Amino acid sequence: MKHIASLLIFLITAVPAAASFDDAASIYNGKDYVAARQIAEPLAKGGDVRAMAMLGAIYQKGEGVAVSLDRAIEWYGKAAEVGHAPSQFALAMIYLDGSLGGVDYDSGAKWLRRAAEAGNLEAEFSMGLLSAAAFGNTPDWPEAAKWYRLSAERGFADGQYNLGVLYLQGSGVEKNETEAARWLAKAAAQGNIDAALDYGILVFRGQGVQKDEKIGAQWLLLAARRGNIVAQNRVARLYAYGKGVTVDAVEAMKWNLLAANGGRPDAELDSLLANLTAEQKAEAQSRAGAFKPQTAAN
Repeated sequence: MKHIASLLIFLITAVPAAASFDDAASIYNGKDYVAARQIAEPLAKGGDVRAMAMLGAIYQKGEGVAVSLDRAIEWYGKAAEVGHAPSQFALAMIYLDGSLGGVDYDSGAKWLRRAAEAGNLEAEFSMGLLSAAAFGNTPDWPEAAKWYRLSAERGFADGQYNLGVLYLQGSGVEKNETEAARWLAKAAAQGNIDAALDYGILVFRGQGVQKDEKIGAQWLLLAARRGNIVAQNRVARLYAYGKGVTVDAVEAMKWNLLAANGGRPDAELDSLLANLTAEQKAEAQSRAGAFKPQTAAN
Protein backbone atom coordinates (compact mmCIF):
# COMPACT_ATOMS: atom_id res chain seq x y z
CA MET A 1 0.00 0.00 0.00
CA LYS A 2 2.89 2.33 0.76
CA HIS A 3 4.31 1.78 -2.72
CA ILE A 4 0.90 2.39 -4.34
CA ALA A 5 0.47 5.64 -2.41
CA SER A 6 3.92 6.76 -3.48
CA LEU A 7 3.10 5.96 -7.11
CA LEU A 8 -0.12 7.97 -6.94
CA ILE A 9 1.74 10.94 -5.49
CA PHE A 10 4.32 10.66 -8.28
CA LEU A 11 1.65 10.58 -10.98
CA ILE A 12 -0.20 13.57 -9.53
CA THR A 13 2.94 15.67 -9.28
CA ALA A 14 4.39 14.54 -12.62
CA VAL A 15 1.42 15.70 -14.72
CA PRO A 16 1.59 19.51 -15.17
CA ALA A 17 -1.51 21.64 -15.06
CA ALA A 18 -2.88 22.52 -18.49
CA ALA A 19 -1.32 25.68 -19.83
CA SER A 20 -3.66 28.65 -20.08
CA PHE A 21 -3.96 31.42 -22.64
CA ASP A 22 -2.29 33.74 -20.15
CA ASP A 23 0.71 31.40 -20.24
CA ALA A 24 0.72 31.53 -24.03
CA ALA A 25 0.43 35.32 -24.00
CA SER A 26 3.31 35.67 -21.55
CA ILE A 27 5.52 33.39 -23.63
CA TYR A 28 4.47 35.17 -26.84
CA ASN A 29 5.37 38.54 -25.32
CA GLY A 30 8.75 37.04 -24.46
CA LYS A 31 9.13 36.30 -28.19
CA ASP A 32 9.21 32.51 -27.84
CA TYR A 33 6.69 32.15 -30.65
CA VAL A 34 7.16 28.40 -31.15
CA ALA A 35 6.31 27.62 -27.54
CA ALA A 36 3.43 30.10 -27.58
CA ARG A 37 1.97 28.44 -30.67
CA GLN A 38 2.25 24.99 -29.09
CA ILE A 39 0.14 26.20 -26.17
CA ALA A 40 -2.26 28.25 -28.28
CA GLU A 41 -3.13 25.57 -30.85
CA PRO A 42 -5.01 23.17 -28.52
CA LEU A 43 -6.68 26.13 -26.82
CA ALA A 44 -7.82 27.49 -30.18
CA LYS A 45 -9.12 24.10 -31.27
CA GLY A 46 -11.02 24.02 -28.00
CA GLY A 47 -12.75 27.30 -28.83
CA ASP A 48 -10.59 29.98 -27.15
CA VAL A 49 -11.04 33.01 -29.44
CA ARG A 50 -7.98 34.77 -28.01
CA ALA A 51 -5.83 31.78 -28.94
CA MET A 52 -7.39 31.79 -32.40
CA ALA A 53 -6.43 35.43 -32.80
CA MET A 54 -2.89 34.72 -31.59
CA LEU A 55 -2.49 31.98 -34.18
CA GLY A 56 -3.80 34.35 -36.83
CA ALA A 57 -1.13 36.88 -35.89
CA ILE A 58 1.60 34.25 -35.72
CA TYR A 59 0.86 32.99 -39.24
CA GLN A 60 0.32 36.47 -40.63
CA LYS A 61 3.67 37.75 -39.33
CA GLY A 62 5.64 34.52 -39.73
CA GLU A 63 6.57 34.36 -36.05
CA GLY A 64 8.33 31.04 -35.55
CA VAL A 65 6.62 29.68 -38.68
CA ALA A 66 6.61 30.44 -42.38
CA VAL A 67 4.24 33.27 -43.29
CA SER A 68 0.90 31.83 -44.34
CA LEU A 69 -1.92 34.22 -45.05
CA ASP A 70 -4.19 31.26 -45.71
CA ARG A 71 -3.64 29.97 -42.17
CA ALA A 72 -3.92 33.51 -40.79
CA ILE A 73 -7.26 33.96 -42.55
CA GLU A 74 -8.38 30.56 -41.27
CA TRP A 75 -7.70 31.40 -37.61
CA TYR A 76 -8.75 35.03 -37.75
CA GLY A 77 -11.88 33.86 -39.55
CA LYS A 78 -12.80 31.39 -36.82
CA ALA A 79 -12.49 34.10 -34.17
CA ALA A 80 -14.24 36.67 -36.36
CA GLU A 81 -17.23 34.41 -36.90
CA VAL A 82 -17.90 34.28 -33.17
CA GLY A 83 -17.67 38.04 -32.80
CA HIS A 84 -14.05 38.74 -31.87
CA ALA A 85 -13.74 42.34 -33.07
CA PRO A 86 -9.90 42.57 -33.19
CA SER A 87 -9.86 39.47 -35.41
CA GLN A 88 -12.59 40.94 -37.59
CA PHE A 89 -10.44 44.04 -38.03
CA ALA A 90 -7.27 42.05 -38.75
CA LEU A 91 -9.13 39.92 -41.28
CA ALA A 92 -10.56 43.02 -42.97
CA MET A 93 -7.09 44.54 -43.33
CA ILE A 94 -5.71 41.41 -44.98
CA TYR A 95 -8.46 41.62 -47.58
CA LEU A 96 -8.02 45.37 -48.08
CA ASP A 97 -4.28 46.01 -47.88
CA GLY A 98 -3.35 44.15 -51.06
CA SER A 99 -1.23 41.52 -49.31
CA LEU A 100 -3.25 38.81 -51.08
CA GLY A 101 -2.14 40.23 -54.42
CA GLY A 102 -5.13 42.53 -54.79
CA VAL A 103 -7.95 44.13 -52.85
CA ASP A 104 -10.98 42.03 -51.96
CA TYR A 105 -13.19 45.02 -51.27
CA ASP A 106 -16.42 43.15 -50.52
CA SER A 107 -14.88 40.78 -47.97
CA GLY A 108 -12.80 43.52 -46.41
CA ALA A 109 -15.70 45.94 -46.14
CA LYS A 110 -17.93 43.27 -44.59
CA TRP A 111 -15.51 42.42 -41.79
CA LEU A 112 -14.43 46.01 -41.26
CA ARG A 113 -18.02 47.12 -40.76
CA ARG A 114 -18.67 44.29 -38.33
CA ALA A 115 -15.59 45.23 -36.31
CA ALA A 116 -16.52 48.91 -36.33
CA GLU A 117 -20.10 48.21 -35.32
CA ALA A 118 -18.72 46.11 -32.46
CA GLY A 119 -16.85 49.19 -31.24
CA ASN A 120 -13.30 48.48 -32.41
CA LEU A 121 -11.66 51.90 -32.43
CA GLU A 122 -9.23 51.30 -35.29
CA ALA A 123 -12.04 49.78 -37.32
CA GLU A 124 -14.20 52.87 -36.79
CA PHE A 125 -11.40 55.06 -38.13
CA SER A 126 -10.71 52.67 -41.00
CA MET A 127 -14.40 52.72 -41.93
CA GLY A 128 -13.89 56.45 -42.34
CA LEU A 129 -10.99 55.76 -44.68
CA LEU A 130 -13.04 53.20 -46.56
CA SER A 131 -15.91 55.67 -46.97
CA ALA A 132 -13.43 58.31 -48.15
CA ALA A 133 -12.37 56.05 -51.05
CA ALA A 134 -9.02 55.02 -49.57
CA PHE A 135 -9.31 51.61 -51.24
CA GLY A 136 -10.29 52.71 -54.73
CA ASN A 137 -14.01 52.61 -54.05
CA THR A 138 -16.57 55.38 -54.59
CA PRO A 139 -16.44 57.97 -51.78
CA ASP A 140 -19.34 58.55 -49.42
CA TRP A 141 -18.30 61.68 -47.52
CA PRO A 142 -21.19 61.85 -45.02
CA GLU A 143 -20.46 58.24 -44.11
CA ALA A 144 -16.76 59.05 -43.78
CA ALA A 145 -17.57 61.96 -41.48
CA LYS A 146 -19.79 59.72 -39.35
CA TRP A 147 -17.05 57.14 -38.76
CA TYR A 148 -14.27 59.68 -38.28
CA ARG A 149 -16.45 61.40 -35.69
CA LEU A 150 -17.00 58.18 -33.77
CA SER A 151 -13.26 57.56 -33.52
CA ALA A 152 -12.53 61.25 -32.89
CA GLU A 153 -14.96 61.44 -29.99
CA ARG A 154 -13.17 58.47 -28.44
CA GLY A 155 -9.87 60.34 -28.62
CA PHE A 156 -8.33 58.77 -31.74
CA ALA A 157 -5.93 61.44 -33.03
CA ASP A 158 -6.02 60.44 -36.70
CA GLY A 159 -9.80 60.46 -36.62
CA GLN A 160 -9.75 63.93 -35.06
CA TYR A 161 -7.38 65.15 -37.76
CA ASN A 162 -9.38 63.71 -40.65
CA LEU A 163 -12.64 65.06 -39.24
CA GLY A 164 -11.01 68.49 -38.93
CA VAL A 165 -9.94 68.32 -42.58
CA LEU A 166 -13.50 67.45 -43.63
CA TYR A 167 -14.74 70.55 -41.80
CA LEU A 168 -12.09 72.63 -43.56
CA GLN A 169 -13.13 71.29 -46.94
CA GLY A 170 -16.85 71.01 -46.33
CA SER A 171 -16.79 67.34 -47.35
CA GLY A 172 -19.61 65.31 -45.83
CA VAL A 173 -20.27 68.11 -43.33
CA GLU A 174 -21.03 71.78 -43.62
CA LYS A 175 -17.81 73.77 -43.94
CA ASN A 176 -16.96 75.20 -40.54
CA GLU A 177 -13.51 76.59 -39.72
CA THR A 178 -14.31 76.79 -36.00
CA GLU A 179 -15.12 73.08 -35.86
CA ALA A 180 -12.10 72.36 -38.03
CA ALA A 181 -9.83 74.25 -35.64
CA ARG A 182 -11.35 72.48 -32.63
CA TRP A 183 -10.68 69.00 -33.97
CA LEU A 184 -7.28 69.86 -35.43
CA ALA A 185 -6.23 71.29 -32.07
CA LYS A 186 -7.19 68.05 -30.33
CA ALA A 187 -5.21 65.97 -32.83
CA ALA A 188 -2.21 68.32 -32.71
CA ALA A 189 -2.15 68.15 -28.91
CA GLN A 190 -1.84 64.37 -29.20
CA GLY A 191 1.16 64.64 -31.51
CA ASN A 192 -0.40 64.39 -34.98
CA ILE A 193 2.09 66.41 -36.99
CA ASP A 194 -0.15 67.07 -39.99
CA ALA A 195 -2.66 68.48 -37.52
CA ALA A 196 0.03 70.66 -35.92
CA LEU A 197 0.79 72.11 -39.37
CA ASP A 198 -2.84 72.77 -40.29
CA TYR A 199 -3.78 74.08 -36.86
CA GLY A 200 -0.73 76.34 -36.84
CA ILE A 201 -1.82 77.84 -40.16
CA LEU A 202 -5.34 78.44 -38.85
CA VAL A 203 -4.03 80.14 -35.70
CA PHE A 204 -1.51 82.18 -37.69
CA ARG A 205 -4.25 83.42 -40.01
CA GLY A 206 -7.04 83.62 -37.43
CA GLN A 207 -9.32 81.18 -39.24
CA GLY A 208 -11.82 79.55 -36.90
CA VAL A 209 -9.76 80.60 -33.90
CA GLN A 210 -8.30 83.80 -32.46
CA LYS A 211 -5.40 85.04 -34.56
CA ASP A 212 -1.99 84.80 -32.92
CA GLU A 213 1.02 84.74 -35.21
CA LYS A 214 3.44 83.79 -32.42
CA ILE A 215 1.41 80.78 -31.29
CA GLY A 216 0.75 79.78 -34.89
CA ALA A 217 4.48 79.95 -35.59
CA GLN A 218 5.18 77.67 -32.61
CA TRP A 219 2.83 75.00 -33.98
CA LEU A 220 4.52 75.27 -37.36
CA LEU A 221 7.92 74.97 -35.71
CA LEU A 222 6.76 71.87 -33.88
CA ALA A 223 5.73 70.24 -37.15
CA ALA A 224 8.94 71.37 -38.88
CA ARG A 225 11.12 69.94 -36.12
CA ARG A 226 9.29 66.64 -36.46
CA GLY A 227 10.21 66.54 -40.15
CA ASN A 228 7.10 67.85 -41.93
CA ILE A 229 8.41 69.25 -45.24
CA VAL A 230 5.55 71.71 -45.78
CA ALA A 231 6.02 73.08 -42.26
CA GLN A 232 9.75 73.45 -42.89
CA ASN A 233 9.01 75.59 -45.93
CA ARG A 234 6.51 77.70 -43.95
CA VAL A 235 8.98 78.14 -41.09
CA ALA A 236 11.70 79.22 -43.52
CA ARG A 237 9.36 81.96 -44.72
CA LEU A 238 8.52 82.99 -41.17
CA TYR A 239 12.20 83.50 -40.35
CA ALA A 240 12.87 85.23 -43.64
CA TYR A 241 10.08 87.77 -43.19
CA GLY A 242 9.91 87.95 -39.40
CA LYS A 243 6.34 86.70 -39.05
CA GLY A 244 5.62 85.30 -35.58
CA VAL A 245 9.36 84.96 -34.96
CA THR A 246 12.37 87.29 -35.03
CA VAL A 247 13.95 87.67 -38.45
CA ASP A 248 16.84 85.21 -38.75
CA ALA A 249 18.27 84.75 -42.23
CA VAL A 250 20.49 81.83 -41.23
CA GLU A 251 17.57 79.92 -39.73
CA ALA A 252 15.51 80.79 -42.79
CA MET A 253 18.15 79.29 -45.05
CA LYS A 254 18.50 76.22 -42.84
CA TRP A 255 14.80 75.43 -43.05
CA ASN A 256 14.72 76.30 -46.75
CA LEU A 257 17.54 73.82 -47.40
CA LEU A 258 15.75 71.11 -45.42
CA ALA A 259 12.47 71.71 -47.25
CA ALA A 260 14.23 71.70 -50.63
CA ASN A 261 16.07 68.47 -49.78
CA GLY A 262 12.70 66.97 -48.91
CA GLY A 263 11.24 67.91 -52.29
CA ARG A 264 9.75 71.34 -51.64
CA PRO A 265 12.02 73.96 -53.25
CA ASP A 266 11.16 77.66 -53.02
CA ALA A 267 12.63 79.86 -55.74
CA GLU A 268 11.43 83.05 -54.03
CA LEU A 269 13.30 82.19 -50.85
CA ASP A 270 16.36 81.09 -52.82
CA SER A 271 16.47 84.52 -54.42
CA LEU A 272 15.82 86.33 -51.13
CA LEU A 273 18.59 84.47 -49.31
CA ALA A 274 21.14 84.58 -52.10
CA ASN A 275 22.82 87.65 -50.61
CA LEU A 276 23.83 85.97 -47.36
CA THR A 277 27.55 86.05 -46.62
CA ALA A 278 29.67 82.97 -47.17
CA GLU A 279 29.90 82.53 -43.39
CA GLN A 280 26.12 82.71 -43.00
CA LYS A 281 25.56 80.20 -45.78
CA ALA A 282 28.12 77.83 -44.26
CA GLU A 283 26.42 78.11 -40.87
CA ALA A 284 23.00 77.44 -42.40
CA GLN A 285 24.33 74.39 -44.25
CA SER A 286 25.96 73.14 -41.04
CA ARG A 287 22.68 73.48 -39.13
CA ALA A 288 20.76 71.74 -41.88
CA GLY A 289 23.31 68.92 -41.98
CA ALA A 290 23.04 68.41 -38.22
CA PHE A 291 19.24 68.36 -38.25
CA LYS A 292 17.53 65.22 -36.98
CA PRO A 293 13.74 65.06 -36.81
CA GLN A 294 12.40 65.03 -33.30
CA THR A 295 10.09 62.32 -32.07
CA ALA A 296 6.96 62.75 -29.97
CA ALA A 297 9.03 61.83 -26.90
CA ASN A 298 11.51 64.69 -27.31
